Amino acid sequence: MACNFDEIIDRRGTYSEKWDIYKGRDVIPMWVADMDFKSPLPVINALKKRVEHGVFGYTDEPDELFDAIVKRMKRLYNWKIEKQWITLLPGLVSGINAVSRAFGLKNDEIITTVPVYPPFLSAPENSGKKLISVPMAENNGRYSLDFDEIERAITRKTRLFILCSPHNPCGTLFTGEELAKLSEICAAKKIVVCSDEIHCDFILEENKHHIPLASISDTAAENTITLMAPSKTYNIPGLGCSYAIIPSDEKRKIFEKSNKGIMPHVNLMGLTAGIAALTECDDWLEELIAYLRKNRDIVEKRINGIDGLEMNHIEATYLAWIDTEKSQIKNPAAFFEKAGIGLSSGTYFGAEGFLRLNFGCPASQLEKALDRMETALA
Repeated sequence: MACNFDEIIDRRGTYSEKWDIYKGRDVIPMWVADMDFKSPLPVINALKKRVEHGVFGYTDEPDELFDAIVKRMKRLYNWKIEKQWITLLPGLVSGINAVSRAFGLKNDEIITTVPVYPPFLSAPENSGKKLISVPMAENNGRYSLDFDEIERAITRKTRLFILCSPHNPCGTLFTGEELAKLSEICAAKKIVVCSDEIHCDFILEENKHHIPLASISDTAAENTITLMAPSKTYNIPGLGCSYAIIPSDEKRKIFEKSNKGIMPHVNLMGLTAGIAALTECDDWLEELIAYLRKNRDIVEKRINGIDGLEMNHIEATYLAWIDTEKSQIKNPAAFFEKAGIGLSSGTYFGAEGFLRLNFGCPASQLEKALDRMETALA
């Protein structure tokens, strides 16, 4: 599939959350995690065909989408799942909040690691629960789970652990051993695991693969709610198509009962795009990963060459986690925004002094943003 990831697409004035926040200003947005690439042609064509049909009525959940998810799990991860395990969702953030509401009682505890994707930090409070955050452990330039601290943080009121795998924003691809250890700890304490695996397709390390937590053992499967989506992978997050895989009949019933009457259905365009993405776009994804791998290398070389900034190697995702401590800048996000680069503040992830940079964009745009960062600190 011919893909031009170098194409610059003007997204200003399109109601883009990423771009229009800087309306009328010369700021390159590198913050929110959507990419500045066109979606795959099969997705665009499927949407065109659906629009040309001209009727947008109430829509059943299509068997083709469930079949595509089942086949994908088997093909990519040798994980055999059943159709009835799948619950469609209008978004991963909705899923995280729904799981937080479904398991445990008011004032029970939910554990996650920090830094982490901001909705992990707000979902407990949204559901009347208490957030317990455990710092990630940094060893030899790689962030991983601190199992000793996780076990110390668990109490008799802990009901849920929310995992981000691969990790956003640290870029960690967790090993089978790490996942097995976490599963063992949580199962022993009867703690449900919600595993957000939305970045599972963005594995930048060659010859390495994502491992769904629920696929590692029967125990893990029974104790895990896996959240996935084609939205990040194929750059269709605005269409709202995601899903939960819940092997446990009991937990699936609890989850679905908790959502009944309040969780919106996936819309017609999301369903249409999701089917096309999961069934027709493997070649596009392969080319995308190769492009992102080159962008990753550019970011690592440039950032680690700028005095005052440093970052670890990124194993997965298209997000760079940048440590600004040595620069001694008090508000790094505001500093770089003034210099024309819009980055995510680490404060929202539970880590002051850090920035998250989204390199899912044309290389020329990335280089321009990095030039501005280098000039600002010169």
